[in-house]
Amino acid sequence: MKSSGYEPPFISRIAFMFFFMVIICFAVASSISSIKKDSIHFRQFDINIRSLPNEVFVQLLEFENGYFGQSLNGELESFTKMVVESTLQFNYGDLRSFFGNELPGLSMYHTEILIPGEGTDFTNLPYESAPPLDVLLQEREMAQQELEELNKDDSKTPPVNLVTDKKVLIYHTHSYESYLPLLGLTGDPDMDKSADSKTNITLVGELLGSELKKHGVGAVVDTTNIGQELKKKGWGTPKAYAVSRGIVQSAMASDSEIDFLIDIHRDGVRKDLTTVSINNKPYARVFFVVGKASRNFEKSYALAESLDTAIKSQFPGISRGVIAKGLDQGNGVYNQDLAENSILIEVGGVDNDMKELKNTVEALAKVISEHIIDAEKVNSSHE
Repeated sequence: MKSSGYEPPFISRIAFMFFFMVIICFAVASSISSIKKDSIHFRQFDINIRSLPNEVFVQLLEFENGYFGQSLNGELESFTKMVVESTLQFNYGDLRSFFGNELPGLSMYHTEILIPGEGTDFTNLPYESAPPLDVLLQEREMAQQELEELNKDDSKTPPVNLVTDKKVLIYHTHSYESYLPLLGLTGDPDMDKSADSKTNITLVGELLGSELKKHGVGAVVDTTNIGQELKKKGWGTPKAYAVSRGIVQSAMASDSEIDFLIDIHRDGVRKDLTTVSINNKPYARVFFVVGKASRNFEKSYALAESLDTAIKSQFPGISRGVIAKGLDQGNGVYNQDLAENSILIEVGGVDNDMKELKNTVEALAKVISEHIIDAEKVNSSHE
């Protein structure tokens, strides 16, 4: 007597097992390919599995039972296309993504866009580069107009009592990164001139420290001349993070209240990508960067996501998003393994002026202080 139940063809079971093994092999291979310095980033394995569309799993089930395919309504893309794109991070319709994965010069394609901002894509991501050390050690006078903007008298603001014992350490791994308008070189086509040993990104860090204190959050601002430190040690610019790591460790050892690390950088792209007008006020746009190789990656990502969400809601268009970089795209750790609350922020680009930078610093100080104070309240309620 024949069974009335549905018996799937033998070939469907073979197909199911075959495609299942293909998925596993692709996922494992792409994860193993991220090995560097004898460490396997198992998070990549998890990312590859999670990135598979739900339709992939529905179609796998359909191989065993045709009923499941009814929910797809004929809209399923090529199964092979979905598997390859999800596991190999290769876009069928964009050959650049293939070459970006294979050629070192296009390593930006290895950068992971965790949260895109307005206009953000692989063609305008921040990248780490620096002119020769002798260029970094130049000293120029700050342009008069920028100096006047920086020195605008806002001392009338009454001091605010600190509302938390926790402090923010602001430091600058690439302290030599500067802005052309600060140096009287507005619009200069040579972006290498936007490096300076005296007038540079540390001004932004000092402004941020002052603004945080106005919001009741203590800040320690390190203004070490990283270029000079590299010269003393006979190191090149790739060793900048080794220098700043020592600075951070020393600061944390001497002040137990430091609980929040912010490394301030400047992006190397032009004004059209790094400037936005919000309510008729000009702002330098920001990028949040987290290190995929840091043991605190998930916590740094959560922090970046929180700050990105907050600043987008209050200052629409100011954030270019959140990206993650591994060992193949830069330092990959960015000292973020030293504290759970640690983030790298790119503030503006080579063409931003002091007015734009000051407006952005005020916005950053607002959302950062709110985050810290809110977190302190939550922790207190749990004690």
